[in-house]
Amino acid sequence: MRVLPAIAVDVICILIFAIVGRSSHQEGTDLLGVAQTAWPFLAGCLIGTVIGRTWRHPFALKSGVAVWLGTVIGGMTLRVLTGAGVQLSFIIIASCVLALLLIGWRAGLRLIQHARAKTSGEPRTAHAPGRTPHHVP
Repeated sequence: MRVLPAIAVDVICILIFAIVGRSSHQEGTDLLGVAQTAWPFLAGCLIGTVIGRTWRHPFALKSGVAVWLGTVIGGMTLRVLTGAGVQLSFIIIASCVLALLLIGWRAGLRLIQHARAKTSGEPRTAHAPGRTPHHVP
């Protein structure tokens, strides 16, 4: 399944977000603490993946936007519902960092694929919007 590597990278990005966030607030980065911070965002990521049907084109920027929106909106909603607290500054910073991570890795992959296609001398072919020109394993 092509979607599994994309889900794995998304999960890693969210865990990095949780670890860096906890570290910046002098909180422990033990497994339980990171899991407690990350779970609402991981659940939101799943919501974004399902609603955005990202399994169709998991490496597309459009899929990254769906995952990002699900992660931020779902994660913040779950934090409010569980009493974890949500402040405007946290929403802004989390939204920016998660956009950079969840959309950014897809944009980076797209740039690498484009550069590879240019250097290998492959003729450029038209492709559907939101899809990368080459398959990624």
